[in-house]
Amino acid sequence: MHLIDWLVVVAYIGWVIVDGLRRSKGTDKVDGYLLANRSLPWWAVGLSVMATQMSAVTIVGTTGQAYLTGLRFVQFYFGLPLAMIILSLTVVPFFTRARVYTAYEYLERRFDVRVRSFAAFLFLLARAASLGVTLAAPAVVMSKILGWTMPVTVLAICVPMIIYTTIGGVQAIAWTDVKQMFVVVFGMSTAVAILLYGILHNVGFSQALHLAGATGRLQAIDFTFNLRETYTFWSGMLGGLFLMLSYFGCDQSQVQRYLTAKSIDEARQSLLMSAFVKIPLQLLILTTGVLVFVFYLFETPPMLFNRAYDATVAASARAGEYTALEHDFDGAIAARRDAASRGDREAFLSSDARVKGIRAKATDVVQQATGDASYNDVNYVFPTFILTRMPMGLVGLMIAAIFAAAMSASGGELNALATASVIDFYRRHFVKAGSETHYILASKLATIFWGLFACVVATFAANQGSLIEVVNRYGSWVYGSLLGVFILAILTRRANALGALCGLAAGMVTVVTVAWELPWITYLWYNLIGAVVCVGVGMTVSVVLPDKVQTQK
Repeated sequence: MHLIDWLVVVAYIGWVIVDGLRRSKGTDKVDGYLLANRSLPWWAVGLSVMATQMSAVTIVGTTGQAYLTGLRFVQFYFGLPLAMIILSLTVVPFFTRARVYTAYEYLERRFDVRVRSFAAFLFLLARAASLGVTLAAPAVVMSKILGWTMPVTVLAICVPMIIYTTIGGVQAIAWTDVKQMFVVVFGMSTAVAILLYGILHNVGFSQALHLAGATGRLQAIDFTFNLRETYTFWSGMLGGLFLMLSYFGCDQSQVQRYLTAKSIDEARQSLLMSAFVKIPLQLLILTTGVLVFVFYLFETPPMLFNRAYDATVAASARAGEYTALEHDFDGAIAARRDAASRGDREAFLSSDARVKGIRAKATDVVQQATGDASYNDVNYVFPTFILTRMPMGLVGLMIAAIFAAAMSASGGELNALATASVIDFYRRHFVKAGSETHYILASKLATIFWGLFACVVATFAANQGSLIEVVNRYGSWVYGSLLGVFILAILTRRANALGALCGLAAGMVTVVTVAWELPWITYLWYNLIGAVVCVGVGMTVSVVLPDKVQTQK
């Protein structure tokens, strides 16, 4: 990167941190440090909720996903608007009126401490793993720029973020999120403009659409009902609905966002803001990935975007095979470019299939030569475009947006992990009558611990495939069961503590069994399966073994 790009990165991140800390008021009390004294306006909470979703994982992983498969991923969010409406009418008033710090406190009031602790433990497990993936996304970019190893790059990103989050509390995080949303949208819109400028120098807009459509990348909706297919209309409307209900209704990193709102109505407005803005924003990200594909129809892309093992492959026994593949790749790219320019659909699709085949063979060569069976390049597509094709200054802005997006999303998740650790475990089971200062110190230490834990996970996450899929796959292992136990708590009067505990355990066991024994069922259905099993077992146990049902005080 040019010196100007580095100055943009440093200036932006410095401004975000300084301004965030400047807004950190009232953090000397637990309520201020963890919930911003429940004083934030709805629009700030809404932007904060979306900023968590519009993380570096989204910028890096979703664009790469769209480059390879097109707009299909948008179906993942089809259940979001309905989920937000349901949550606005149910859990938002329950949690706000209960004046809780965490969602899991309510489970003890309704059932008992065992249910609360089990649910909080599952949240900690899933969110800590997902946080590692969130940190891995910018680490992929920065390691590519600086030539550093992943562990060093992860620490370079994570340590400043831990310090900032530890000092600032949730109020600083929320206002950072507000600024971040505007920067990300501006940066992605600028990338789209640059892509269109490059594409329209070669073909007209309608022909560009025809080329993308010919490869199936503009097919956004698939009405096929197939449990093997990850992204369809039905998986989004059913599996996605249950995932969104679980994520926004049971995950402390999201619940804590709307608990900071001034009132129930403002908390509802913040969720409804996400309900109707998230899908257009996601389409912007996905469209960027599709445009990168069209752009590289007329510009020569690297055979593989992840060049981390170039030296290793060149020194291996497969070097000659790899070089031959590069020669074949150049020929296939030239043929594809010519067919695209002429509008010859059949020749274009034939050469595009040849390009895919060569890339697949090259990937196999790298995996065999290095012994890294998880090697892939989906998360390197958009960073490569940023570094090689965007103008000076804008490169710095995009890198700053990715860097700050990771800080923003990860900071909120760290704060939620610390809140659940201290409120649901430390204060509940160990030190029940500590001072405000004591619990704030404990929260800061918990923030540091979870931040370092996430760093370890991040070093292994970058090569697990599309990061946006990895983070949602991690959550889907537990979110459905968590949703089920909250359904038992809020919507059923006969459910008791033993039933809730058994249902939660049964849901987890079932999801793990399905994932292990039936791998052809895609992860989006895990949330529906976990919730249904949890509610079914919970109600059955409650009826067979009735007990005194606790109600909210």
